[in-house]
Amino acid sequence: MAKEFGRPQRVSQELQKELAMIIQREIKDPRVGMMVTVSGVEVSRDLAYAKVFVTFLNDKDEDAVKSGIRALQDASGFIRSLLGKAMRLRIVPELTFFYDNSLVEGMRMSNLVTSVVKNDAERRGEDVTDEDAADKDKED
Repeated sequence: MAKEFGRPQRVSQELQKELAMIIQREIKDPRVGMMVTVSGVEVSRDLAYAKVFVTFLNDKDEDAVKSGIRALQDASGFIRSLLGKAMRLRIVPELTFFYDNSLVEGMRMSNLVTSVVKNDAERRGEDVTDEDAADKDKED
């Protein structure tokens, strides 16, 4: 019987929790801001490297996102030292930060579907509100 969750998956889940707390409480860089979410962590099989996927809630400006990722990458040594104190690992993974745009893309796709449903109903001559369009979207 195969293991459902191997060690890399368990370590990545724990890293995600610890990183979220560290970034929220310890990072004081104004380029990062307070609205950072750690959306996922992928750890290599040997636990030496970790890809950290983050989202910024005020990510309307692409330059702000790039500077936030750069700030997190600059602080990765400090973050690793705090991770080493918080977690009992023989090797603390080397962190690489990436912007995760899946949340933004999901919202964009949802808005597109809602507008298509609304346009379809208007062509049929029905009176549809945004809530009705969302309900029809859930039914399909």
